[in-house]
Amino acid sequence: MEKILIIEDDKNICKELKELLINNSYEAIILEDFKNALNKILEISPDLILLDINIPFINGEVLLQNIRKKLDVPVIMVTSINSEIDEALSISYGADDYITKPYNPNILLLRIRAVLKRVKNYNININEVTYKELKFDITKGMIKKDNLEIPLTKNEIIIFSYLLNNQNRIVSRDELMTSLWDNAEYVNENALTVNISRLRNKLKEIGYPEVIKTRKGMGYILS
Repeated sequence: MEKILIIEDDKNICKELKELLINNSYEAIILEDFKNALNKILEISPDLILLDINIPFINGEVLLQNIRKKLDVPVIMVTSINSEIDEALSISYGADDYITKPYNPNILLLRIRAVLKRVKNYNININEVTYKELKFDITKGMIKKDNLEIPLTKNEIIIFSYLLNNQNRIVSRDELMTSLWDNAEYVNENALTVNISRLRNKLKEIGYPEVIKTRKGMGYILS
């Protein structure tokens, strides 16, 4: 059972979130001590954090920066601030997702599941993956076949890893965008298209053209 920490000063919202999470088979803990927030987070060691921006004693975005210095725990910002600037800042500081209030509980649950699934996939301790006759060295960021080695960028590594983990299944653009939000460089829709195109060209160069197929209106599939 995954442990989710709620960092929110509105008691009613905390109660609603806790009930929602417990009813969906999560362990839910509400942070009570905002003065010592970081120490409490380290003590609790959650699997995921739901973090509001406007909390007592410390701004949520500043707390997020402090968390990132200590932990790789996934963080979803849950806030009433509907600002593109705050969203971009949160993502650049290391947030895995950003959702504004009032939110649809089902949408929040989907976001939580997506982030937890992605983290689980990327925490698998595998250094090299085989795809057909190609070797994918994740730690070095290289695709290799025979005597040919081609380096991948950080974004290309994330995209190829995600497609490999979901091989023969259509992966939506939203899923790939979520996986790329870990990166320090914010990736928009156009940048995703460019990264997919570059990855395709590198796979073609090593002998695998057209293995990443587009499913119009749905996403991509690695066959």
